[in-house]
Amino acid sequence: MEKTRKIRRVLRSKPTLEGAGVHLNRAFGFSEPRSFDPFLLLDDFRSDIQEDYIKGFPWHPHRGIETITYMLTGKVEHGDSMGNSGVIDPGDVQWMTAGSGIIHQEMPKGDLYGRMGGFQLWANLPAIQKMMEPRYREVKSSQIPVVNVAGGVSVRVISGEVDGTRGPVRDIITDPEYLDVSLPAGVEYRHPTKTDHTVLAYVIEGQVYYDPEKKTGAANRDLVQFEAGEQVVACAPEAPARFLLISGKPIGEPVAWYGPIVMNTEEELQIAFDEYRNGTFIKHKKVDYRK
Repeated sequence: MEKTRKIRRVLRSKPTLEGAGVHLNRAFGFSEPRSFDPFLLLDDFRSDIQEDYIKGFPWHPHRGIETITYMLTGKVEHGDSMGNSGVIDPGDVQWMTAGSGIIHQEMPKGDLYGRMGGFQLWANLPAIQKMMEPRYREVKSSQIPVVNVAGGVSVRVISGEVDGTRGPVRDIITDPEYLDVSLPAGVEYRHPTKTDHTVLAYVIEGQVYYDPEKKTGAANRDLVQFEAGEQVVACAPEAPARFLLISGKPIGEPVAWYGPIVMNTEEELQIAFDEYRNGTFIKHKKVDYRK
């Protein structure tokens, strides 16, 4: 019988101000970067108030990480130093590997009712790939498969695999799994996990229990970190619920992190910021991106 992962802890996301003045909730990323290895940060930027998000995230650099943006409501207009530009619509995913360095901007826009919402996850890169060539993947909602599991459970598979169906984002260094799980009331959902992976769940609707005794519930904007094991078991006994299930292979390396740049040593961090100041930060082919 597969060993069910026990809850290590439940963390309440905290209000945070980022970018040019965007109000969001940070599930993790304030400290303890090794605790969530290979992940560094998870931000929840859902809001019905335009003033909370409209100033957005103007041009800024990244190096040494991947940023994964998943939209639920509204849209984000983006552009970067590789010449990519476009719009991330509801249900879309932007998976950006900063690698050796990229400069980009992300400007949120609300829907007709002023609602905007989604999530950004940061995944670390191992030292050998810190300075890899940057790459950009835009995955449209229609490209993300939905797997209907027994009992009425519905799973959007962004990366990873559910019942033989693989998500469109593949060949990622930390072997991540990123699922959007919708649970009907009273139905138990079991999902196998790789024993050596870090596994997290972030509740975005309702209340979910991940323990057989149903003593510890996680509500909207709660993050659950799991102990080691071979599967996650989830149930919403009282009302329908929805959560993100995220896992990845730990890197196990030192983390030197300041703002949008994550390296392995303080010296590498200093080099990155010196290069940004003197105009040598971008290693890929330069284009006229600030149009």
